[in-house]
Amino acid sequence: MKNDDDDVSFSFISTISGANGGEEIVYVPPLNFAMVDHGIFRSGFPDTSNLQFLQTLGLRSLICLCPEPYPEAIAEFLKENGIHLFQFGIEMCKEPFVNIPEERVREALKAALDKKNQPVLIHCKRGKHRTGCLVGCVRKLQKWCLSSIFDEYQRFAGVKSRISDQRFVEMFDISTFKMQFSSSN
Repeated sequence: MKNDDDDVSFSFISTISGANGGEEIVYVPPLNFAMVDHGIFRSGFPDTSNLQFLQTLGLRSLICLCPEPYPEAIAEFLKENGIHLFQFGIEMCKEPFVNIPEERVREALKAALDKKNQPVLIHCKRGKHRTGCLVGCVRKLQKWCLSSIFDEYQRFAGVKSRISDQRFVEMFDISTFKMQFSSSN
């Protein structure tokens, strides 16, 4: 049985030789990190152990879908690296009949798709539900079939997949978005 400790996570280790023989640098991606499309990434909430890795992405923007204030150490990293923080504050909701705020998702989607903001990292607390909904909307724009969108959503959400999230993606109207993606040409 899959639990929260089974989230997708990888570590990359690179050795950089220096005058003193060598220095080991560990690059640790955030929980549930993945590339969505050229210049668009997804993950769970980054912490200080992820900063070296995030620096390698050359991010211009970070889209936070959580309402909580940003941790000071991460906010300082963003400022030092000229990374713009968009915070859309979508409350986490496990209730099946509570609506996901569509207008906030639209605003976050517009920010993610704006080439001026890319490369961009989209995240929520664990990179599963809120991030999964937003990425599902990106996939609809890329003309993915719903079964493939839901397969990807379930790969990240695992046993905690929510029908309400999948229903939101299915019903999301993409007709007002005119975007071109590297993988949908």
